[in-house]
Amino acid sequence: MEKKHIFDKPENVKRLLWIFYAICAGLFLIDAVFHRHVIHAWENLFGFYSVFGFVACVVLVLVAKEMRKVLMRKDNYYDDDR
Repeated sequence: MEKKHIFDKPENVKRLLWIFYAICAGLFLIDAVFHRHVIHAWENLFGFYSVFGFVACVVLVLVAKEMRKVLMRKDNYYDDDR
């Protein structure tokens, strides 16, 4: 008998995603009441760090996809062709 894991059930995955969404929304809303000592004026914009983090993550993924084309080796790189 195969061992069952907690994330094998789709409803558990959906529940976890809703928890993550709630945490993200909560952190975004906390930005309205939390006072920060900022250096640059754009850091005072509502949700700046949330948007900045999201955009930075998307940029990292896109850059990594392009780097993969340059750095990836062929599938038979370690095969002996002698």
